[in-house]
Amino acid sequence: MHKIVFLDRATIAPQITLRRPAFAHELITHEHTRPDEVAARLAGASIAITNKVALTADMLEQLPDLRLIAVAATGTDCVDKAWCQRQGIAVANIRGYAVNTVPEHTFALILALRRNLVAYREDVIRDEWQKSGQFCFFNHAIHDLAGARLGIIGEGVLGQSVAALARAFGMVPLFATHKGKSGFGQLYTPWDEVLATSDIITLHSPLTPDTRNMIALPEFRAMARRPLIVNTARGGLVDEAALVQALDEGLISGAGFDVTLGEPPAADSPMMRIASRPNVILTPHVAWASDEAQQTLADQLMDNIEHFVAGTPRNLVEGTY
Repeated sequence: MHKIVFLDRATIAPQITLRRPAFAHELITHEHTRPDEVAARLAGASIAITNKVALTADMLEQLPDLRLIAVAATGTDCVDKAWCQRQGIAVANIRGYAVNTVPEHTFALILALRRNLVAYREDVIRDEWQKSGQFCFFNHAIHDLAGARLGIIGEGVLGQSVAALARAFGMVPLFATHKGKSGFGQLYTPWDEVLATSDIITLHSPLTPDTRNMIALPEFRAMARRPLIVNTARGGLVDEAALVQALDEGLISGAGFDVTLGEPPAADSPMMRIASRPNVILTPHVAWASDEAQQTLADQLMDNIEHFVAGTPRNLVEGTY
């Protein structure tokens, strides 16, 4: 019988059904797990489920029975994959579940900022409409999406879905070449050109040593058209202190972020210091979290576990098992 332990069930909404695997098992769920609780809770477990709870080498070496780490997310930076590879522990992740929810959230941020919805809403609450004395007022600029150039950093399934929505709005999507690299095909636009000519830039890249802080002050200074910056990918892709400076200096016209470097961010963090600005929208890492997407994730999570136990593993992270 397999012992399965879910370390952070609260990272999936309570209304989402988590079905039981179709094999003999004991399933134990914890809403939250602190780092000092990991080893004790996973003692004797053959399968661990984690979304954001870190599984480091010093924790994993205390768990000789562990055979599979099923990550309830796409990103696997919470797991020491090199240690797992050396010890023969498989790591599986979730793929393709957010193909609708993340692009839709991306465009919710783009539309709200491009049309200054937050600023106008605040004006209405402050009685500016009554003070205007006419049927409308023009305190903030409004821009259409049609004809705007959308720089997309990250050409995976989410970036491609964002590009499809952009075309439906009449925008011009541009896939950026990878920063500092060459040899890309004609479907890509040079990195420097994307920075210089985009009206909006949206990030859909994983967080790796190569992509950490890939948007910093030099990149902001290269953004000639004062674009909106949207990040629904990972905190750490954008230097947050540089983002604040770019907003202060008018190098960009606004920012829509769903992710921060630390989550939740500290109250005095750069992102929280700008969260109340009318040209900034900060949402709490929920771009992925439509009910439909979460149910797809939960179903795929159990599919991954069942396939592994059946000897037909799938969605294994490269370099593990």
